[in-house]
Amino acid sequence: MQFDAQWLLLALAPVFLACIGWEAWHLSRTRPRTAPNAAAADNARYTWPDTLCNAALALMHQGADKLAWLVAVPVYAYVYRHFRLVSWQPGFVAWFALFVAQDLLYYAFHRASHRVRWLWAAHVVHHSSERLNLSTAFRQSLMYPVAGMWMFWIPLALLGFTPEQVVAIVLVNLAFQFFVHTQAIGKLGWLEYVLNTPSMHRVHHARNARYIDRNFAGVLAIWDRMFGSYVEEDAREAPDYGIVKPLASCNPLKATFHEWLAMARDFARMSGWRSRAAALFAPPDWCERHDALGLAPVTAAAAHARHVVPENDTEAEFGSRNP
Repeated sequence: MQFDAQWLLLALAPVFLACIGWEAWHLSRTRPRTAPNAAAADNARYTWPDTLCNAALALMHQGADKLAWLVAVPVYAYVYRHFRLVSWQPGFVAWFALFVAQDLLYYAFHRASHRVRWLWAAHVVHHSSERLNLSTAFRQSLMYPVAGMWMFWIPLALLGFTPEQVVAIVLVNLAFQFFVHTQAIGKLGWLEYVLNTPSMHRVHHARNARYIDRNFAGVLAIWDRMFGSYVEEDAREAPDYGIVKPLASCNPLKATFHEWLAMARDFARMSGWRSRAAALFAPPDWCERHDALGLAPVTAAAAHARHVVPENDTEAEFGSRNP
């Protein structure tokens, strides 16, 4: 991959803004506030508080990301120089291997971000809006470097890809995902079996019981089907966006830090190192399930959340939208 992805993303910035402008115009014409199902229509529309919050979060994330690469790139370089398993010849085969490997690692990162509270504390920012439109793609956390997102790409250096290639493919993967954050595009036929699509990603952002913690794809849809996390969007059940306990704020600082503060409080109230470690690294709803067993007081909000967020596949696979 012989190009600088930073320049690619800079070139795409006007495209992203143009797409947001088109979507806002399109939604204002096709989904008016006076529609019979006004609530469903409104969660696609743009509002200034939500959109400005998304923009502020994007700027904060970009600043943190640039600093994170200063730490991550030397780590990738060290692993590449001393431990790489393969030396690739430039060409399509190397690019395809890099693309598939990174997309699989993104799936692993994304799924872990819903199952490990430390990672969820950063990722919850992206899910905290009760709207879904293209500007939601900008809703990212400056805490991703602290959570450890960059560590998920170390295996790419081990597989013989240079730090420049690692950074490039990560940014390209994230750029693709901008286009799936929309309600203006329906299902895309056979592409639903191959790529992450708007329909597939609407499910991922929903907090409905049957949709929650599903569809973790970056670019390729195959991983969700292979690993049992795929759910199809059902026309009979419109996605309800957001997290189980609504943030109820467009303050970017609150969006960024509310789960870190909640996690710190839970850590402080737990007794014993096992419980404290679980408060940080167990699934996001572990503390409430811990309370439900009578090991700590059960609050009304916790009791309500246990009824709102049922199990999906297994006892462990539920409830990550609960900050």
